[in-house]
Amino acid sequence: MCGIVAILNNDKPVNADALGRSIDALIPRGPDEQSSWVSPNGRTALGHARLNIIDLVSGTQPIASEDGKLQIIHNGEFYDYERITRELESRGHKFRTKSDSEIALHLYQEMGPACLEHLRGEFAFVIWDEENETLFAARDRFGIKPLFYVQDADGLKLASEAKALFAAGVPAAWDEESVFQNLFFSFDQNRTLFKNIRQLSPGHYLIARKGVVTVKRYWDVDYPKADAVHPHISETECIENVRNLLDESIRLRMRADVPVGCYLSGGVDSSSVLGMASRYADGKFTAFTIAFDHPDFDESGPARRMAEFAGAEFRPIPVKGGDFADVFYDAVWKGEMIHYNAHGAARYHLSRAVRAEGYKTVIGGEGADELFAGYDFSSQAVLAGGSSAFGKYAKMLARLFKPKTETERRIAATSPWLARLSHILAFPPHLTDYVAEKFDFLHTIVAPEFAAQFRKRDPYREFFRQFDYRKTLLGREPAKQILYLWMKSLFVNYVLAAERLDMTNAVEVRLPFLDHKLFDYASSIPVAMLAKGGTLKHLLREAVKPYITDEVYRGLKQPFLAPPTTKRNDDAMYIMLQDILRSESFGSVPFFDRAAVLTMLDGVATMDDSARASMDPVLYMMASIGVLHEKYQL
Repeated sequence: MCGIVAILNNDKPVNADALGRSIDALIPRGPDEQSSWVSPNGRTALGHARLNIIDLVSGTQPIASEDGKLQIIHNGEFYDYERITRELESRGHKFRTKSDSEIALHLYQEMGPACLEHLRGEFAFVIWDEENETLFAARDRFGIKPLFYVQDADGLKLASEAKALFAAGVPAAWDEESVFQNLFFSFDQNRTLFKNIRQLSPGHYLIARKGVVTVKRYWDVDYPKADAVHPHISETECIENVRNLLDESIRLRMRADVPVGCYLSGGVDSSSVLGMASRYADGKFTAFTIAFDHPDFDESGPARRMAEFAGAEFRPIPVKGGDFADVFYDAVWKGEMIHYNAHGAARYHLSRAVRAEGYKTVIGGEGADELFAGYDFSSQAVLAGGSSAFGKYAKMLARLFKPKTETERRIAATSPWLARLSHILAFPPHLTDYVAEKFDFLHTIVAPEFAAQFRKRDPYREFFRQFDYRKTLLGREPAKQILYLWMKSLFVNYVLAAERLDMTNAVEVRLPFLDHKLFDYASSIPVAMLAKGGTLKHLLREAVKPYITDEVYRGLKQPFLAPPTTKRNDDAMYIMLQDILRSESFGSVPFFDRAAVLTMLDGVATMDDSARASMDPVLYMMASIGVLHEKYQL
């Protein structure tokens, strides 16, 4: 719901102008009110840009504790906060506001970092303890809300977006190793594209005191071993439990002091959210759907019928190819991320239209595929079921395994780790073929000098260094191993990073499937039950069947993707991609071979539509890097 910034200097006062610039950079996230606090010695400062959703009158931040010793700034939402407030008041706590944010302050007073066990929602917050000169910061379990930080000679700076750190004086430069990993679709959840700027990882907290910064994990996805005895007595009971937990999660996320809308596609995820949430709406519930002008990607028909079924008002947001071009620069620049498709621009366009309709918050369906194994890339492992192939002999298998197919050999040329993993976890052939094709192509356009820096670096070996994969993967069902890796990579750094595309238009998106109580229960369900009878997300479909249309119940998953560009002379997005990649500005990007890129662009113009469409992810990726390079003067 907001943007936050914290500056902790070692031995000199915070520069007031730098603090002001940093807060100003976050105004798109929090246009309703901007405020700040500076410690008595001047070396610590907290800034806040507020989007008023809960407690429209008295919720100004930072919020101080009763004794004035603690200050909090918070971005996001804590759910079930009214119950927690009553419990805290019964223990003698005095509240200054009616804001959900304040509960974290009082819980921290009582129990320190253990307060996180009692917080439910999507959040990033910072607490400054003046008496002990200690800064405490935390990010929600899934990484829905962002929190970036940099530690340098001056001290520590934290903010909701990297641009706020740049505004505070942090130099803007590429993190070349991180870019290399991103080029090959390997993502580090605690790094960014920018030099020295880190992300606080999902489910982690940070403590800074006397120049020492410590980061610790407080939560992780914990899938049971494949041979564990599961606690579910029957499928019927399991369906009922999922239905009740999802219903509770949705009910809590409908609590707001402003109207709440819904992002709706034609799929089961967002449809189930709409169907269940409409019962808790105060008045007419509104569903917003992107209506693409391409029949293969337009889901507005089933979405309209779903809205009618739920008794919701249906608001289609028409999006044409030219609309992508109109917002692409802003979507990349303000989102601070690489795009691989026009759906990022479509999301930006959607949230801008929702805000224009007067909505500050909506509820969405992201996270269902992570709970119920609905992704295509995990389908083979889901439908096969069975015990873990990545078991106690995985290390020996990895040593003995040599690529056996041409596809595996091509992948191994870039990453032996990924080749082994795709073999052990049985990634579907169309996925490994796609990866091999893109790896081959990327090697032809990456600048030789840049590639030489990382010649002996396996990007997926680096990825695995982030977490204890022996503890979190070994013995789990293959489908859950795949989902765990997904959640540690593209999910947090790409799917959930769309938060910045919504918040730059001052729209908060609430995600009931990413409720840790629901997730902890669903993660214990055996894969065979999740996809009974060969139907992906069988269990979810049964749980929400009373709240969705039969069309949605029986429908196949369609990922949220925008239509591909074409090479028509009137395709504004294709023309823009060509212009960006042929520009002098892009020529100064140090990661690509200029001559090879121009040759590639000439070849794209002569491809048939199918072959050219397959190049979209690479074109968008390079163009995104070009926009970031130009906008942030990297």
